[in-house]
Amino acid sequence: MPKCKTHKTAAKRFKTTGTGKLMYEKSHLNHLMMAKKDGGRARRMKLEGVVPKTDMNKIRRLLPNGV
Repeated sequence: MPKCKTHKTAAKRFKTTGTGKLMYEKSHLNHLMMAKKDGGRARRMKLEGVVPKTDMNKIRRLLPNGV
């Protein structure tokens, strides 16, 4: 029986909370893009997002070892 391997790129992008939810970092916070955005928008984007329930099973399949 082969090993059940973790999808490494998914492991870098998602992390699991203590309650089992999957969190991700929001996009568009790159180097020079910050000057074009107002402060409130940038602060909201710094918060981590929760993966929607519709995508949860798809991502859990990529992370079989619970990374």
